[in-house]
Amino acid sequence: MAFLRSLVATTTTAIAASTFAFSSLSPSSHSPQSPNPQNAFVSSNLNRFGLVKTFAAPPSPLHMEHKLSSQSQTDDVLPQLLTEYMVDMKCEGCVSAVKNKLETINGIKNVEVDLSNQVVRILGSTPVKTMTEALEQTGRKARLIGQGVPEDFLISAAVSEFKGPDIFGVVRLAQVNMELARIEANFSGLSPGKHGWSINEFGDLTRGAASTGKVFNPTNEENAKKPVGDLGTLDANEKGEAFFTGVKEKLKVADLIGRSVVVYATEDKSEHGGIAAAVVARSAGVGENYKKLCTCDGTTIWEASDRDFVTSKV
Repeated sequence: MAFLRSLVATTTTAIAASTFAFSSLSPSSHSPQSPNPQNAFVSSNLNRFGLVKTFAAPPSPLHMEHKLSSQSQTDDVLPQLLTEYMVDMKCEGCVSAVKNKLETINGIKNVEVDLSNQVVRILGSTPVKTMTEALEQTGRKARLIGQGVPEDFLISAAVSEFKGPDIFGVVRLAQVNMELARIEANFSGLSPGKHGWSINEFGDLTRGAASTGKVFNPTNEENAKKPVGDLGTLDANEKGEAFFTGVKEKLKVADLIGRSVVVYATEDKSEHGGIAAAVVARSAGVGENYKKLCTCDGTTIWEASDRDFVTSKV
């Protein structure tokens, strides 16, 4: 109930003023900048997206063990979030093609397009993988640049990227309310079968998964049947690919920054059974990542190769 009371107050102030930070090309890092008029587009459209109504009541949680298929997502499967993409659009015809495609996808409630900034904002429960594939089916390049509940959390999203050489993947975490986080994961390069996975205490990868410590478990959850960081089991298909969408209760994204996600050889999550690990980094929230030029090497977002975006591999 504390979340519900805070939402009403924070939504009013969020619509009245926009102080978003801009990040670099990568969604996982950003630096503060002065306010920009384009943020008015985000703030003025919060009510049009139905965000206030959408988050008035906490969604019903799913058990992490329940494996979901991206082809069978429905409006009530995942909590709704606002997701932002930068899409290579040049005219109103591009805008129509993108909107027409997205509006056919189950779970998408509303779509807004800012052609001047090449930004598409999507409100809904559809997994990132499904939305990305839909955008790419229009023949246009698309990059995820932000996700979350824009008016309520200082840190609303995080990402963990597995960059090989054997196992590739990306795990995205987004805070839905104070007691619930939404998790999406894609992996490739796994051996077929079941693999345990978890969020571990440390982001120390000097010895790979072996130096990440135990499964993350806050001190106030010591008596729980499973540690908060226990994410259950991934089921890799015959191609070695595994996909997951679900939610986790009592998981706070802000507490996970600098820790790690670990994948295990089997369902056993022993400290020495990890085969791959990646650090959890803060990811851009809504309205925080509109730059098209990477300041580190001068590469534009459309010049960046697919090798720079792990989701293209899975």
